[in-house]
Amino acid sequence: MTEIPDDHPRHDSLVTRHRIEDGVDDGITSRQGLIAQGRGEAYDYLLGEETIPSADAAERAAAAQLLTADHPVVSVNGNVAALVPDALVALAAATGADLAVNLFNRTEERVERIADHLREHGASGVLGTKADARIPGLDHERATVDSDGIYDADVVLVPLEDGDRAAALAEMGKTELVIDLNPLSRSAQAASVPIIDNVVRAVPNITAHARDLSEADNDAREECIQEFDREAALRAAEERIRGGVSGGA
Repeated sequence: MTEIPDDHPRHDSLVTRHRIEDGVDDGITSRQGLIAQGRGEAYDYLLGEETIPSADAAERAAAAQLLTADHPVVSVNGNVAALVPDALVALAAATGADLAVNLFNRTEERVERIADHLREHGASGVLGTKADARIPGLDHERATVDSDGIYDADVVLVPLEDGDRAAALAEMGKTELVIDLNPLSRSAQAASVPIIDNVVRAVPNITAHARDLSEADNDAREECIQEFDREAALRAAEERIRGGVSGGA
């Protein structure tokens, strides 16, 4: 990878692109993930490449949801594994959530590569390799899950958009926390907590909030959940995007 100067105005964006490229080379990320990354980057540019206040509120509500869950699970796809493996491991440690690999373009080899990649970054256990259950209503490989993972979870954090799975998980009665840079996507619209932010910022932010809330009692966490206004968060993100705020050239 060409060394990118720290003072380059597009430093963070270029580093992120290279991580996705490396993920493809390593068999972690699918080639379609390159397209998804570009689409998300365009939305992030319009958001100003920053965590807006409504997204931070969503991240705090998501942390509270994970901490109060009976069985929280973080769904991991190839892009997320390539972009924020350390942050995922830290989030799981802070919330007690399981990490579970779930892919649209699923092969057993790719699932194992992602699981190994997460373990190399400190994950003590990774679900998604057993594949002994299916999410009802899906006719593709996103339906393939572990019975003691996403299938059994009451709260699922879904980083990056995946509209039909979001709808199917909602039909199962699960609380969905969705990280998606497009507030108009089916995923964000279906989520109990839509987090309109870049995953590279959102996952560490949720972890920071979880650590802050770790000493709080359940009443305080429940208050945080109840105070979050999902419609207002979606509206605020759409207004920011339509306003055309950008992160620079």
